[in-house]
Amino acid sequence: MTDRPSEGERVRRRQRAIRTLVAGVALGSTGHIAAVTVASIAADDIAGTSALSGAPGAAVVLGAAVGASVLSSIMVRRGRRIGLAAGYAVGVAGALVAILGIVGRSLPLLMIGTAFVGFGNSSNQLSRYVAADMYPDHRRASAIGIVVWAATVGAVLGPNLIGPAGVVAEAIGLPRLAGAYLIPIGFVGLASILSFVFLRPDPFELADRSESAAEPGAPTSSIRDIIRRPGVSAALVALVAGQTVMVLIMTMTPVHMTAHGHHVETVGLVISGHTFGMFALAPLSGRLTDRFGSGRVIAAGLTVLAGASVLAAIAPPDGGALLFLALFLLGYGWNLGFVAGSTMLTRGVDVADRTRLQGFADSLIWSSAAAASLGSGVVLAAASYTALALLGVALAVVPLWVFVTRSRGIASAA
Repeated sequence: MTDRPSEGERVRRRQRAIRTLVAGVALGSTGHIAAVTVASIAADDIAGTSALSGAPGAAVVLGAAVGASVLSSIMVRRGRRIGLAAGYAVGVAGALVAILGIVGRSLPLLMIGTAFVGFGNSSNQLSRYVAADMYPDHRRASAIGIVVWAATVGAVLGPNLIGPAGVVAEAIGLPRLAGAYLIPIGFVGLASILSFVFLRPDPFELADRSESAAEPGAPTSSIRDIIRRPGVSAALVALVAGQTVMVLIMTMTPVHMTAHGHHVETVGLVISGHTFGMFALAPLSGRLTDRFGSGRVIAAGLTVLAGASVLAAIAPPDGGALLFLALFLLGYGWNLGFVAGSTMLTRGVDVADRTRLQGFADSLIWSSAAAASLGSGVVLAAASYTALALLGVALAVVPLWVFVTRSRGIASAA
């Protein structure tokens, strides 16, 4: 019979697992962001029209939504390690298919490959829950914040590797655009290997059991019953609202700026500020959540999102500085809600049930992102960027009102 490891040994194993998760997300996000950065360009080049340039973005989101559900099911049956490694491996396969699509100038192949790349990104997203489950309630948000922060590496490194990767692609006889998909082959492939080799013992074995009555692999409740709980439903509302508002405005900001004469460099600066807000301050969001509770931090995030939307609405067309501030706050408001909402989902739910719930939540988040991305263009074309931003205000204020008016019930669940 194997002796139970000491608390000191469990701490060391958790720390090693966190380092592996951070490395995996840094590598995985680098490959993912590099691939999706050129996906619309590749689609436009193959199709010969910009009408289909948004299709790969929809494919990425669809793949992520499917991946979250499929991988969470694998994790319940086979463990977190197998689930994460499998997701990353699918991402690598997607990059290979996308290269075939670019070489053969086949839009369907490019779409399939891009969807698989999005599937692989589900491992990046689900990693935050893997980290949270290993720690007791009062430290979960900090663990989530650290793992979410790791995506900052990909946000910075991924786009900057596209140029050199294009040179490598041409050197080996591939089209220049195919170079961006060589990045996930290397980086996401390494993330898969790291997850498979170094996430030992499986994080399920290191999960905090203080709230659990069941062992991994033994779900006790249906998803329908779980999402009826006040804390779970509140977390889902916060996560979906934050994702919708963020994607709604962020997606159309580059289009709005270029239509009013801003240079590509200015657009890039504004989006960089947005990305910084989304990921770089995640550890701070985690500490705030552990200190003040999920409900309060979610309310703060929704408030920041509403304020950012107002700034975007009133920013003059030539106001790059005000738009920079608006997009930065849009990113950080999302981050507050993302970290705190993800943390709230881990409360009071058995480990196996929690894993299924987390997959369902991420599928819902990515589906809302797809709807927001498609809807943003419709609103911009039919009305204006100001109208789009004001819609963002409304979508943030309504759930904020719910959190404020039902704060007692939500606080007891958070």
